[in-house]
Amino acid sequence: MMANLTGENPLKIYVAEFHVHTVLSPCADVAMIPPLIVQEALERGINLIAITDHNSTANVRAVQKAAIGTNLTVLPGMELQTREEVHLICLFDTLAQLETWQTLISSHLPPLKNNIEFFGEQFVVDETGEFIRRESQLLLTSTNLTLSEAVSEAAKLGGLIIPAHVNRTSFSLIANLGFVPTDVPFDALEISRHFSPAEACRKFPQLRQFPLIQSGDVHYLTDFLGANICQLAAPTIAELKLAFLNQQGRWLKIRTFS
Repeated sequence: MMANLTGENPLKIYVAEFHVHTVLSPCADVAMIPPLIVQEALERGINLIAITDHNSTANVRAVQKAAIGTNLTVLPGMELQTREEVHLICLFDTLAQLETWQTLISSHLPPLKNNIEFFGEQFVVDETGEFIRRESQLLLTSTNLTLSEAVSEAAKLGGLIIPAHVNRTSFSLIANLGFVPTDVPFDALEISRHFSPAEACRKFPQLRQFPLIQSGDVHYLTDFLGANICQLAAPTIAELKLAFLNQQGRWLKIRTFS
């Protein structure tokens, strides 16, 4: 544990994975159930994750329950798809905030039913991984919220917004817009596991203007990366925002793997 630099809580090191899917996301493996997610994260030395299923939050509480009694913190989140078909990681502190966010997002989703044979299953489960129900709403689709509207609405709730896998050729800012807009107040940008930060910035120089995180975009248990090393007083949205800006003794660094 680090020295107390601010007179508040002592600063602690967190190994974080901010982009984790469950079996609610139709593109995720059937092994992505709460107890196995928690077990895999802990075995890899990860003590902070965020659950970010596509356009839905129904399995967040179950993963949080599965982590009770461990040293793993599970942040509530969602991977939102905007009107521009850009994916945004949206993170919050509380389930109450998340429920308000889900109500908003549900009102902006098209009334389409999931085609299981084409898209895959969308399972809601309990903390043990037991089946509760199928989600009938199609999740792999765009909301009618624009990028700027989504960021504004999340900020009103105290959320943290990170455009996902910006270096990818699909569902990313650069692929879909051709650039990273500087007039939208993103908290950070996410690069995928396939590029180091240096490589990503060489290919896309605009990324140098933003704090970066790196995620495994975990759809399979083997996807956990844990590349983000943070020094925080607590695993909260306010602390993460300080870490992204390297302020008040908080910081985030991306570790490289040989």
